Amino acid sequence: MARRPEFYFDEKTGYYRKRVKLQSGAYKDVRAKSKEELRAKLYDLETAQRMGVILDDKTTVAQLLAQWYVNRKDGLSYSRRRDYVNAINNHICPIIGGYRLKSVKPEDCQRVMAALAGKSNSLQTKVLGVMNMGFDCAVENGLIFRSPCAKIKAGGVPTEEKVPLTPEQCAALEDATKGTRAYLFVLIGLYTGLRREEICGLRWSDLDLNAAAPHLTVNNAVRFDGGKGIFPSPLKTKAAHRTIPLPSKLADALRAAKSKSNSVFVVPAKNGSNASLQTVRNLMAIIGRRTVKASAATSEKEAKKRGPQIQQTLDFKVTPHLLRHTYITRLCQSGMDIKKIQYLAGHSDIKVTLGIYSHVVGNTPGELIGAVENAFSGQTSGQTEKCQQEKVLSING
Repeated sequence: MARRPEFYFDEKTGYYRKRVKLQSGAYKDVRAKSKEELRAKLYDLETAQRMGVILDDKTTVAQLLAQWYVNRKDGLSYSRRRDYVNAINNHICPIIGGYRLKSVKPEDCQRVMAALAGKSNSLQTKVLGVMNMGFDCAVENGLIFRSPCAKIKAGGVPTEEKVPLTPEQCAALEDATKGTRAYLFVLIGLYTGLRREEICGLRWSDLDLNAAAPHLTVNNAVRFDGGKGIFPSPLKTKAAHRTIPLPSKLADALRAAKSKSNSVFVVPAKNGSNASLQTVRNLMAIIGRRTVKASAATSEKEAKKRGPQIQQTLDFKVTPHLLRHTYITRLCQSGMDIKKIQYLAGHSDIKVTLGIYSHVVGNTPGELIGAVENAFSGQTSGQTEKCQQEKVLSING
């Protein structure tokens, strides 16, 4: 009796086929162009059944991501929700949104990333992160047994290294904003390194200006939700809860501002309530009107809006995060212990602090030679030879 072939070959279609019985009792035809491909598909099918994957599920990528987002959006910051929606609506779903989850292959996920070629590494990382979380959710719920994007890496254009403000630029910024609503925001950013959400959530009760060492404690933050600023909101991490000493210049400015303030917030909105994202934008606009634009000439409309009394004395762009980055950089340049810098910056992971520190400290031969000489200054050639002998003895002994 002739042995039954491993697979049936359909000459009309050119495909190999194998009919298998599912756990439900139904039969399913599995097809592939080659025997190797068909064996791989059968192995995946067997594994999926063993892991309890719902084989007849017809959920698409778009349906999964929509439900995944709805289940997790509460509690996310406005910026994080915006990142997720952007990744899903503008980058993932236009390419694979209509695919059934079970039909998505690694190459399909790679096409999503290929469409982001030339974009920043930051954007690619965010999009890949959403895909990973979405497909991991599908695995956990028995819709697929393996994520198709598990081995994909983000590429893209590296984020430009942030250049902190120089002491001269800091002085120019303080002079340009003095007497405006942006002045206190700038000082707090430069001299405490608070995040913008932390500055907006800072209350006078969080400050102790009469202590021997004036300081503030970061207790709350404002969460930006569209045009609203929600207070109180949790801090970014546990490490964000910290007490920061205030340099005398900032302490004096805060005392003066407190004597005139009618709000419980240090940097409030115009109506005295907690600041919102629009409040921050308005404060940055004050700085922007004092900054020389990159264009050849400022339009007549812009000049009229700025007014003749406002002088454009700044030739650099300022963001809230740049103020924070400048503060951390100054701490690194001072030679302060790295763990203290991590605490003052509110970094939960010291790798973030070290990433800034490594770009700040001098690493040229001329800057390092003194430390290297000191490291070996007490070691003579005789001592070196003795150490080598001891090592040889310990190895051979």
